[in-house]
Amino acid sequence: MRHDRSGSEPVQGRYLSLFERERIQTLTAQDVGVREIARRLGRSPSTISRELNRPTLPDTRGRSRGDGGGGGGYDAGAAHQHATELARRQRRSKLAADVWLHDFVQAKLELEWSPEQISGYLSVHHTDHTVSPETIYLGLYLPHRGALRRDLAKKLRTGRTLRQPHRRKDARTTRYIDPGRLIDERPEEVEDRVVAGHWEGDLITGAYNVTAIGTLVERTSGLVQLVHLPVDHTAKNVCPAVAATMASQPSPRTVVIVACSAISAPWSQVSERRIEGGVFFALPGSPWQRGSNENTNGLLRQYFPKSSNLDIHSAVDLHAVAERLNGRPRKRHGWKTPAEIYASHVQDSELTVATTD
Repeated sequence: MRHDRSGSEPVQGRYLSLFERERIQTLTAQDVGVREIARRLGRSPSTISRELNRPTLPDTRGRSRGDGGGGGGYDAGAAHQHATELARRQRRSKLAADVWLHDFVQAKLELEWSPEQISGYLSVHHTDHTVSPETIYLGLYLPHRGALRRDLAKKLRTGRTLRQPHRRKDARTTRYIDPGRLIDERPEEVEDRVVAGHWEGDLITGAYNVTAIGTLVERTSGLVQLVHLPVDHTAKNVCPAVAATMASQPSPRTVVIVACSAISAPWSQVSERRIEGGVFFALPGSPWQRGSNENTNGLLRQYFPKSSNLDIHSAVDLHAVAERLNGRPRKRHGWKTPAEIYASHVQDSELTVATTD
């Protein structure tokens, strides 16, 4: 989990925290839309929409404080209190309350049906006795949530008797040097892609994540630069390689790299002194926040398959691939190439600087 620089409550993985609700209240008061709030918090728009329509404590006019109730606006404190009270209530599992459903689920598990298959079958053939796959999993792994026989877990494809959940965003180790430098703090000029010189960075890895290539994409033009990492992709080698690549760029504009937090350890140590504008991080599990880089990485897999050893490619090889991508005409540029667009931006910038001088 990460902490706000002001010492506010940390952002949680599954449930909205008080800190997040306070941000929702502030942004809503500023007439920020649901999708933009979701983007800034790294949540889905539906989560924010449900939260704003949450029935909370009634106001003095007898109407809900949630936006959906038409009352006095969203109240973070009241909403958090309401959510906390709901979470504390002990709700009886559907499997425990419905004997027929309980027995049906156990019978199908005996036949090695998956929870998803059971749930889907019930939704079509027994609409009065539906249950979600998650409820079945909870009934297997948490006895008090439905009392399904624990030995039936061995009938599942995994054969596990204990559940091993995916790591959530808050379970990942924070590896930022400055955890406050998140994507929504980038300069405003970055967002509209008008000003050249702002980059998105990532790593693509080979077989078993042993070898890697650094990828840099200029947001305005789509120009690609590939960073040769012949030794390894630790911070010790990534930092100087990225800094050298950035130093070779002719654009005088501020450079900003948006790096996926999953590989933040190397990127975060590319210091402010080497990258003029600094390094800003996308939220974990939010690839759309660096869409240019994510799309380019997909194109690069044609040349650098995930199952291959990337060490066999020299710096010359990487340059050749980058040149090939930079020479492809793009529809969004009126069928001009990224190289042409970037060159024109650089020329315009140099003319502006010369005129100013």
